Formats: sequence, structure tokens, C-alpha cells
Amino acid sequence: MAAATGKRIVSLGGKGSALSSSSVFEVANGLARLTIDSSALSRRSSSSNSAVSEFQFSVPDYFSPEESRASLLLLLNKLLLSSSSSAAPQLLEILQGDVLLSSDYTLNGVASDDLALLDFSVAAIDGISAVLDHRSSALSSIADAVAALSCEALRADASPFNLMDSGDGSSAKDAVAVAADFKVFFNGSKLVNSASKVLDSSVAEIPSVHGNFREISRSLHSKTRVQLNSGFRFGSAKDMSTALSSLAISLSNLGDISLRRVELLVANSVSDMALRTYLLVMLAAECPRADALEELCASLQSALRRKEYLPFLHSIYELLTVVGKIIQWEAVAAFVSLEGTEYFLEKTQGNNGSVSEPAIVENVKTDKKKTEKKKKVVLGKGTSALVQFIKDRFAGGATKSDLEKCTQDFLSLLDPRGSGFDDLLTKVKEIVESNESRRLPKLAKGTRDFAKEQMTVREKAFAIIVEVFKRHGAMSLDTPAFELRETLMGKYGEDSKLIYDLADQGGELCSLRYDLTVPFARFVAMYGLTSFKRYQIAKVYRRDNPSKGRYREFYQCDFDIAGQFEKMGPDFEVVKILTELLDELDIGDYEVKLNHRKLLDGMLAICGVPQEKFRTICSSIDKLDKQTFEQIKKEMVEEKGLTEDTADKIGTFVKQRGSPMDLLSKLKQEGSEFLTNSEAELALNELEILFKALEKSKCVDKVVFDLSLARGLDYYTGVIFEAAFKGATQVGSIAAGGRYDNLIGMFGTKQVPAVGISLGIERVFAIMEQLQKDKNQEIRATETQVLVSILGEDLSVGAEIASELWGAKIKAEFMIHKRANKHIDRAIGSSIPYMVIVGDQELNKQVVKLKDLTAKTEVEVPRSGLVDELRKRLSSTASP
Repeated sequence: MAAATGKRIVSLGGKGSALSSSSVFEVANGLARLTIDSSALSRRSSSSNSAVSEFQFSVPDYFSPEESRASLLLLLNKLLLSSSSSAAPQLLEILQGDVLLSSDYTLNGVASDDLALLDFSVAAIDGISAVLDHRSSALSSIADAVAALSCEALRADASPFNLMDSGDGSSAKDAVAVAADFKVFFNGSKLVNSASKVLDSSVAEIPSVHGNFREISRSLHSKTRVQLNSGFRFGSAKDMSTALSSLAISLSNLGDISLRRVELLVANSVSDMALRTYLLVMLAAECPRADALEELCASLQSALRRKEYLPFLHSIYELLTVVGKIIQWEAVAAFVSLEGTEYFLEKTQGNNGSVSEPAIVENVKTDKKKTEKKKKVVLGKGTSALVQFIKDRFAGGATKSDLEKCTQDFLSLLDPRGSGFDDLLTKVKEIVESNESRRLPKLAKGTRDFAKEQMTVREKAFAIIVEVFKRHGAMSLDTPAFELRETLMGKYGEDSKLIYDLADQGGELCSLRYDLTVPFARFVAMYGLTSFKRYQIAKVYRRDNPSKGRYREFYQCDFDIAGQFEKMGPDFEVVKILTELLDELDIGDYEVKLNHRKLLDGMLAICGVPQEKFRTICSSIDKLDKQTFEQIKKEMVEEKGLTEDTADKIGTFVKQRGSPMDLLSKLKQEGSEFLTNSEAELALNELEILFKALEKSKCVDKVVFDLSLARGLDYYTGVIFEAAFKGATQVGSIAAGGRYDNLIGMFGTKQVPAVGISLGIERVFAIMEQLQKDKNQEIRATETQVLVSILGEDLSVGAEIASELWGAKIKAEFMIHKRANKHIDRAIGSSIPYMVIVGDQELNKQVVKLKDLTAKTEVEVPRSGLVDELRKRLSSTASP
């Protein structure tokens, strides 16, 4: 292929020069001129005269010209990276001429040392992968734009695009990004989500299928970028085959849903019979069918099983070409559906005003009256801009003689090798990016927004929690959201890595609080308190990996008792409070696992664990609710240095759990190893006092004595406990706590013993929300009792009446509107029980109409007696 002037120049062999997928594509299609940097040629002339040989290779006869030239280009680049660059000008000459398919080539001057490394198949794999990378990336954007046009033409239900990043890592990022792009295209559309909206799987699957294609295309690009500028490397074929196999599956899915949309468009959206008939004939002749996708997928899988990488790669290349054609025809069908009768038929009219129809539709007449009466549709801003761009591109060629010529011009615009494709791609990206500011903003990972219904549930839960805390005599406390870093460090064991550090501001190193317990201990120590029963409800922050039920910002509800009290009295009270909280929140079945840190330490000593390893082994044991003992044993032996015998002995203890009094009796019976350890014996005596108190308080049935409970935090010294939900919603621990007698003293003051509980309220909310969904409960977001409805435009009347009600402590809203049904809709929508209706007649008569929406009654009430009447009705409603 002769090099033409005016083309972009791709230079190889120079310092810092590197191939990209786009440059490979351009050279392979004759869109760029290839040269070798003079410095590479000078290096060749000054190189040592080592022994040289011939290198022979063949280009497979099934390669397209694009594949052949891409393969030769990569072979040239790899030669320049080797010591055989003297053979490079021969390849350059071949590339600058015509590529002869199924030709044998011989390169002279190849260094004998390099001969064993040279492999045309490696160059071919990298070259064709670069073409696939470039075309896939472009196809991803074009496929989105074309699918958006189809959705408009189909009047599709846009609800599948209402995706948002959940913030906990559970949502597919690329699917969410695709949905956001489609919202940009649909912005302002009167077609999508119209009264006759269509929901088909070929539309509903767009976010996931297109998002997956984006993700895989990005992965292929990362791998290809490395391969393009590396030498001959063994194993590269296997490396690339993984990414390419995923690309093939994703391409097949992309083509499948595109083909289904084509069928829907022709069947449901092309109203003009002449155009529909024409499209059906053209699609049958030109558009690939589903069996073509299936055959290519079977072919490439077969080649991969045989490890025939070049046929495998060629099949993917053909699959990409087929899918590209399907999407081109989807674009034609969508454009015809949206603009057909106004655009195509006008373009094909002769001088006498008659339609110059091709032979294939010569017997089909056009219903001109129907065309003339067709209403102008309102597309989304993005799709409208795209349609206008396409029409402007065709405006220059106004002398179209038939529909087939129109179609071919349209298809050429969508051809990646065509002169207009880059302009189209640029336009699509411009549409999406120019609307960036109008996109919905995204949440930071691990955070949540709470809508009005959710806030209603939360406020109700908080009210219950505060009432329980105050019932036990607790006082409220608030502390800063961030503390000095030194305050937090050294208190959380291995979890200290999850603390959020803040940037240095004026010399103080600060961190966001990890929990509410350490700030409470700092408060007690700083103010020299010796006794304090407090509660605190506030947000805490952890640099954790978000997952379902696990966030980086969340509320904790803490209750703590600090000071010297009767033995095990505070411990009993916090466990009792925990059961009260979970019972009154009415979340369903739960259990409170309970253990004692001194018992755990005694157990580890009995098993032969060195004391300096107690805390790190406790951290391992604490994972038993998420991992098997075999996994924990492997960690304790291989990572933490315990012997297998010691780990096995720990296993015999931590597997014990059961009724508090029953297991306690077993551990205290004569001959028990726990009685040989003073710490363990002390713990068992304390637990006996606690369990008897819980029995008397009738909540011991909720408690399980569990020797595997370890609680990983360093500051626990006595009783430890953790509540777990036993229902269907899997959320993990929902509350935890324990005794920490030494934490306050760590701040340099005297020791003040303390015990506390922390309720994981976010997980409790997740359970409550799921329960409401399961029961199909409606949540009222406001407490409004009365809607003051002014039938007119006089704000002053509404202001007067509403102010009277507010002054009487009645919860009221007002609305000014002429139409009564708007007021009724507002009241019913917000579940407001009463309406005070005032129109001109009521003003003249000095009365109001009081409407009871629950009883469906309406009475006239004197204006002066409104407040008293409402108080009477509301008090009777509130009475049991």
C-alpha cells in the first residue's frame, strides 16, 4: 500500500518512541505512514559484526489485510528492540507496499543469537490484540450511543438505568457508570418512560452487559499496552488468551442484545410500511444473525482448547467485526424509527415529488397523510444532539437517489475505518462529557444517604434506644469527631490500621474517632471523674473495605458505666440493657454470646501459649465466626508460631458453647483444667454471679456461653459479649461490649474500672428495613396532622390559620392552590389525617370545612372554634 502524504507519521526505534493500540490500528489500515527513526538505523550500522542468519515466516492465508499488517508491524517493532534491527528495513519495505496474503517471507541479517527467540505468532498475537483493543474501546462508546437511540425509538422503560453506587462495594461500578451515561442521553426525553413504555430484557440488560464490556475492554487495554513495547516473550499467548476469552464472551452478549433490539425496532417502531419492508429485506441480506455469533464462539473455543492461538485470535477478530455490523444495523433501524418518514423519504423524492423507491419496495405505497400528521417527538438532549450530528453529516450529500444509497452512507459513518467514524466517536464522548456537570453526584465508598422513609425508621429507633438508656439513669455525652492521633493509637490491636488519619493541620496529628469508647475514657481521665454513667449516639469512622452491612462511616450507640460498684453489678446491667434494646427494637430472634477475657487468657496459658502472644492469638480466635477452625489453626501455626499440638488443644476448648449455667457447671466441676489457673478460676466465679443475676432478670435464655468469643480489641479485661442476629438477613454482629478496667488509666491518671456496650445501629437498621420490605409496610415520613388547604391565591389566609395551629402545638402544613384535587392528593400522599379547606364561600361565611380523610367525613366548623375542634379530635384519636 503506497504511503500517502498528509497522514500521521508513526516512527519506531527512536528514544522514547512507543507503539499504542491506536497507532497499530492506523498503520494496519493505511491511515498512518510508518518510518524508522534514524537513530535506530545508525545503531544498526555501528553494531558489531556478529553471525547472522535468515528468518523465514508465513502470514496465514485466513488473515485479513488489517490483521496481516498489524502482525508485521509488531514483528518490526520487536526486531528493533532486539539485536537484529538490521533486518528491520526489509520489513518496513514490505509494510510500505502491498501485503500479499498467504505469502512466505524471508528476512536476512537476523542475528543468529536471536533466531531461537523470533516467533511470528507472538508478533501476530500482540498486533491483532492491539487492533482488538482499539476497536473494542471505540465500539464501547458507539454501542452505548446506539443503544440509547434504540431505547428512545422503543419508548423503553428507563428504570433499569436507575442505578447508584451503594457505597459498600456491592454494586458493579461499570454498570453504574453506563447507567449514568444513558441518563445523560435521556435527559429531557418525552419518549423513554412514556405511558406506552416498553421493558424488554434487551433493554434491561444494557447496564450489566455494556458495563461488563467496558470493564473487559479496559483490562485488555492494560495487558496490550505492556505487550506492544516488549520483546519476544514466551508465554505471552497464554497471558493474552485469558483477557481475549473474556472479550469474546462479552462481545457475544453485546451482539445478542443488540440483535434483539433490532428485531424489536423493526417490529414495533417503524410505522411506515415502505421503510419497514425495505429494512426487513436489507437486514435479511446484510445483518448477521444469531447463528453467526454462535458459530464464531464455538470456533474460537475449539481453537483455544487445541491451543491454536492464531485461529483463536482470528475468530475473535471476526466476532468483533460481526458484532460491529450488528450494532451498525441497530443504528440504522433506530435512526429510521425516529426520523424515517421525515428524513429518508424526503431524501428519496424526485423532482416530481414522488418517492423514488428501490425495486425491492416498488409495490409498497407510503401513507403520506399519516406522515404529515405525525407529531414531532421530543428526544433527550443527548440523543437529540446525536441525531442532529448524523443529519448534519448527511446534509452535504443531498442528492441521494434511493434508500439503499442512504443506508450505505449511514453504515459508512459507523465504519471504524471510515473518515467520519472518528468525528462520530468524538461527538459521542463530547455529549457524555459535556453533561458531566448534570450527572447525579456519587457517594464516597462506604457511606450512605438516608431518604425520608429511612430517616423515619432511624428516628424511631433512636427514640427507643435513648428511652432505654435514660431508663437506666444514663446521661448524654458528646465528644469531637476527631481526636489527637496519640489518643487513639495503641488501643485497638491489629485494627489500628483501620483508623482514618487526617492531614497535618498546624502541627497537631489528628485522626477520626474509631469508636466512642476511647474518647469516653479520655473524657473521664481528662476531667478526673471517678463515676459516670453515660450514653452517646454518634458517627464513627473506619478505613475498612466496604461490604454488605459494613461501612466506613456509621453510627454507634454506646452505654458505659465507669466507677467502683458492687461486683458484677455494672456488667449485669449492660447485658440486661442489650437484651432490652434488641427486644424493644423488635428485630426478631437474636443471641448474646458471652465470655470472659481472664478465662480466655487462662485457657491460652493452659494450652501452652506464651503470654506475649495472648493478644495476637485472641485476634485469630476472634475470626472463628467467619472462618473454619482449620483456617484459624493454619494462621496460628504458620503465621504466629504456635505448635500444632498447642493449636489443637485450643481447638478443643473454643468449640465449647452452650447454656450459661450448664457450661459453667461443666467448667467448674472437680478435675477441670480451668481450676488449675488462678485467672480462669476468678473468671468462672465472676461469671457465676453474673449468670445468676441474668437468671433472676429473666433474660439468661438469650445468652450463650461461648468460649470462642475473643473480641480483638486490646483494652478488654473482663466480661466480653457480642449479639448476633439469627434471622435471614446476614449482617454479622449487631452489638458488642465488655469490661475495660485499664483503659482510662492509660491516659496517665488513676485507674477507673468501666464496662460498656456498643450497638451497631447501622446493621440493626438493615434488619429493620428488610423486615418492613418483607411485611410490605408503608412508612409515613412526616407527623403532620392537618393540611390547611386554601382554594385560591391568598397566602395571608393560609399564613393566619397555619400560625394559629402551630401556636396551639398542632402539627400542620399549608398549601395554596385553586384546584381541590391537588390538595386532596397532597393529603393522601402524605397520609395527613385532617384537611382544613377554605375557599371564597367559607371566607364569606366565617367557617372552614374540616375533612376527616380516615373517616371520609366533612363538616363545617366556625372559624373561631377550629383549634378547639381539632384538639378534641386529635386527643380522641391519640387516646388508647
